[in-house]
Amino acid sequence: MCGIVGYIGKKRVVPVILDGLKRLEYRGYDSAGIAVIENGDGPGGGKLELRRAQGKLRNLEESIRLQPLEGHYGIGHTRWATHGRPTEENAHPHRDCSGEIVVVHNGIIENYLALKRELAAAGHVFRTETDTEVVAHLIEAEMERGAATLEAALLAVLPRLTGVYALAVISTRDRDKIVAARNGPPAVIGLGADEFFVASDIPALLHHTRDVFFLADGDVAVLTPEGVRLMDFQGRPVSREITHITWDPILAEKGGFKHFMLKEIYEQPRAVRDTLLGRVSRDRGEAFLDEMELTAADFAAFQSVRIVACGTSWHAGLAGKYMLEQLARIPVEVDYGSEFRYRDPLVRPDQLTVLVSQSGETADTLAALREARDRGSKTLAIANVVGSMLMREAHGSLLTHAGPEIGVASTKAFTSQLAALVVLSIYLGRVRGALSASAARDLIEEFDRIPAKLESLLNHDDIYEALARRLYRARDFLYLGRGIHFPIALEGALKLKEISYIHAEGYPAGEMKHGPNALIDENLPVVVLAARDPSDPASVTRYEKTLSNIKEVKAREGEVIVVANAGDSNLGDAADHVLEIPAAPELLLPILEVVPLQLLAYYIAVRRGCDVDQPRNLAKSVTVE
Repeated sequence: MCGIVGYIGKKRVVPVILDGLKRLEYRGYDSAGIAVIENGDGPGGGKLELRRAQGKLRNLEESIRLQPLEGHYGIGHTRWATHGRPTEENAHPHRDCSGEIVVVHNGIIENYLALKRELAAAGHVFRTETDTEVVAHLIEAEMERGAATLEAALLAVLPRLTGVYALAVISTRDRDKIVAARNGPPAVIGLGADEFFVASDIPALLHHTRDVFFLADGDVAVLTPEGVRLMDFQGRPVSREITHITWDPILAEKGGFKHFMLKEIYEQPRAVRDTLLGRVSRDRGEAFLDEMELTAADFAAFQSVRIVACGTSWHAGLAGKYMLEQLARIPVEVDYGSEFRYRDPLVRPDQLTVLVSQSGETADTLAALREARDRGSKTLAIANVVGSMLMREAHGSLLTHAGPEIGVASTKAFTSQLAALVVLSIYLGRVRGALSASAARDLIEEFDRIPAKLESLLNHDDIYEALARRLYRARDFLYLGRGIHFPIALEGALKLKEISYIHAEGYPAGEMKHGPNALIDENLPVVVLAARDPSDPASVTRYEKTLSNIKEVKAREGEVIVVANAGDSNLGDAADHVLEIPAAPELLLPILEVVPLQLLAYYIAVRRGCDVDQPRNLAKSVTVE
């Protein structure tokens, strides 16, 4: 891991690759490198030049400034260490013995030690601690054996690799060519005017082209100045559908905000509005799903739903359980993608498996989709990237229109996932006959008001900055919620952990007496989700129980921060700080109440001097297990 960029065309290659790598910084990395093949004729073509550096891209740029290099094609990489320390020596690209072949790689080669021993016994000398270096040496060995082209050598190597990988390779032995392969981590090909790109994610390409296609697992792409050829791992020609990306490249820039994360928090009204667009009808009391192989009759026949996701998407899925069970009256289980296929899960043909992922390329979630599908379940993907593997492989897909999310800590993708799950719940409730048209109309009418209510929550940064000044030295936080608010407590705790490095825990408020009360003292900030829907008796009951929890915390001298309805007069002196949100139906409140938690985490992290957009040890898209 973590970011690949390759370019072949008429532009100066180094600026194109560096720009692409900068646009992939959000994926997280600890070192970077670039390799280009210089212009030149003669045997073997131009010279291959390589620059690498530990740390941020500015270190690589300084290395290039001190030792300039030019070429008309090349590959670059930002690395997040999996094998070997984050050093310049271990940074990608990696060479073979001759220095005529270089490779960049996302993923893990699980059998690299056995391959390395075999190659070393044959006389190969290794310079690094990485698993990637063995790929360059294997390609060299195949070319020494007589492979006529770079792609032929790579095709001979791929069956020997165990693990997951996205690869890009160049060589002076077969010039004017980039060869890429995918088995797991994402790889996208960009098609420009007399120029072609390979990258790990779309933002690296958007300033050059909007026409792309994703490699599928088992695909090899050969990029030349004349175009792109595709084949499978057996060398047979294949084709992939070209997608025109409608994201505005400006959406991938900071737009005047200090951090991408803050910009993306402020983009949530638009992201939710766009996710709803064309999918709900207030007049008819209906929701609509597109990109489906499944019919309304298929949905009506399902007897249960299983939601599978990881991280923030898992929290969205857990909130979705409450939505689906209430609106569609169908049993719902929620599984971690990383656990699902390792426990021999019970999967039935009459069960719908819903896979939730921002990138649509999360390795564990993809593996869960394939496991569920192979066991006979129909599958539905909720993701943010058109053409991603999850959306291609599922029986149906529900695209969230959040646009590119650059910050590692997910914000607008999360609220868009919640919105998509509401749409799914309304649809399933209607086709199952569990939700009346009038009730659906009322909910959709309130749903349409959510983007404006989100906008009303923003532009009050001073509240959160002041609160952050008070709380940023805390060592621990506790987040409490009941019912559908519990997943938001988990999400609030995760946001704080991810970007501020403060230990935080989300907990069901009703479980306080079963252990967490022992943690409470004057040094523990406790964030309580106490918003309610006054028209919903169950919501009012949960609220009243939550008020008791707030008083318990206050009685033990904990510092209480409450997210509550605007103008709530019941809190009295029990809350030290109140973060107000507008009123909404119970199932829509999570979309509103997560925003104060995101802003609180953001300003605490900024106050602590943390790298908000690129937290340590984390990557945006987890494409390996």
